[in-house]
Amino acid sequence: MRRWHGLDEVPADWGRSVVTIGVFDGVHRGHQRIVADACAQAAERGMRSVVITFDPHPDEVVRPGTHPPLLTTTRRRIELLERLGADAVAVVPFTLELSRTPPDDFVRQVLVERLHAAHVIVGEDFRFGHRAKGDVALLKELGAKYDFTAEGVPLVANGDTISSTLIRGRLETGDVASAAHALGRPHRVEGVVVRGHQRGRALGFPTANLETQPHTAIPADGVYAGWLVCDSDRYPAFRWPTAISIGTNPTFEGAGERTVEAYALDRTDLDLYGEHMAVDFTARIRDTLKFDSIEALVEEMHRDVDRARELTSEG
Repeated sequence: MRRWHGLDEVPADWGRSVVTIGVFDGVHRGHQRIVADACAQAAERGMRSVVITFDPHPDEVVRPGTHPPLLTTTRRRIELLERLGADAVAVVPFTLELSRTPPDDFVRQVLVERLHAAHVIVGEDFRFGHRAKGDVALLKELGAKYDFTAEGVPLVANGDTISSTLIRGRLETGDVASAAHALGRPHRVEGVVVRGHQRGRALGFPTANLETQPHTAIPADGVYAGWLVCDSDRYPAFRWPTAISIGTNPTFEGAGERTVEAYALDRTDLDLYGEHMAVDFTARIRDTLKFDSIEALVEEMHRDVDRARELTSEG
């Protein structure tokens, strides 16, 4: 598997290939179908498959301030695309200059001169070129001009129409189970563990407080069951059932900062500060509540942990 950061890294002798292009935020089941089709068609033709994705998200460049919440970090997106079996993944920096490239020039410079495309597969709503003037119909016309074929396919998996926008909407309501169904895996939030107020430790539930990246798609405030994941020298291949709290800790005075905190069930021996961790969300347990006393909060936390244990053992 080859990984290119920009098209300048494509080898000069790269042969003809089957290419798919998109942001692929989330690499959900609809995306997975498109990449699988590209890989299958490349194998049938005796060619190699290439996935082109972009960083940063085009919306932030074309319309600053409209960046959608991201379902995956760039690193995670590349990892997921690689797992689908593509021969190469190209992460193309999305710039104002690129956004202003006319559709014909984009096709010629990217698909023809760099990747020697024989066939191109995209989502049926794919747009490209300056002011998004290019669509699937134009891509097919340009394919006839430059000697490649093209097709636009619906983002459908097992009869379900799937989109990153739909998944973001489900996360905004806390419906992590249906989001996981659309993604084909639990939704993941990543970050470095930083020191918080250490209230959980004082209450007997030491939590990992994740400092997430900007524009991360974080589920609605509430308590969830899931998994704490790490793969570092200190904790290689670490994956532990977890209760996750998202919110502002309204029971405490001075609350207000929204946090993502994860308690690895029954583990009080972990030193996670500075580690890059991830939490995978599998089920919602309850809404965020304000309790009349710390004692009432602790009682509820015990119930949350018991429920998280049940849900993770089931899954």
